[in-house]
Amino acid sequence: MITGASSGIGQATAIECSKLGANVIIIGRNEERLKATISQMEGESNFYLKCDFSDPSNLDSIIDQLPKLDGLVNNAGVGHMTPIPFIKEKDLEEIFKVNTFTPILLLKLLSKKKLLKKNSSVVFTSSVAGLGAASTGNGIYTASKGALSAFIKVAALELATKGIRVNAVCPGMTKTPLIENESVQEEELQKDMERYPLKRYADPKEIAWGIIYLLSDASSFVTGDNLVIDGGLNVY
Repeated sequence: MITGASSGIGQATAIECSKLGANVIIIGRNEERLKATISQMEGESNFYLKCDFSDPSNLDSIIDQLPKLDGLVNNAGVGHMTPIPFIKEKDLEEIFKVNTFTPILLLKLLSKKKLLKKNSSVVFTSSVAGLGAASTGNGIYTASKGALSAFIKVAALELATKGIRVNAVCPGMTKTPLIENESVQEEELQKDMERYPLKRYADPKEIAWGIIYLLSDASSFVTGDNLVIDGGLNVY
């Protein structure tokens, strides 16, 4: 099951998983985009469920519709740029609900209902921001992802007794709708890309392949890790 699969990294992960023979359940809040994702996937057993992660109570509506899972990708997320003097409590609540609270509560419910199979794998989409790659105005998003990168350590420890692995991918800037902001000019993006040794942002597929590694048996001895996929940004 992949959340936030109507676009970006989630969509790319769903498509690539289906190409490898997985039966995929995709979750998102935009039904038309979910249908568009399904149309690009291979196989006949994929399906979607509509759910808005801005309200954790919505999780109850999907839990009862789920089979037992071999893998979970907690990918749904939103961005928010606000300098510290202008941070509002409402902004904190909205971003943390989607990026942090709901993904954690989803894992809680799946664990409690025993919907994660033994030897299953859970992957959260965090960010290099959550590991200390700070940028001006990005405090709320950074904090929300930093919480996830810390949480997976505890989750990996607790769920190891059930054979369940928990990891996170921490992408650098990726070409997704999350960075499409009218206030950011193309020239600014090009300048920012110069910070990366590879002089570009990631394609969503490149993050998806990292997620697939963590889902697969190729990473059977990997748990509690934050896998950085940032085009070499961390070497500076």
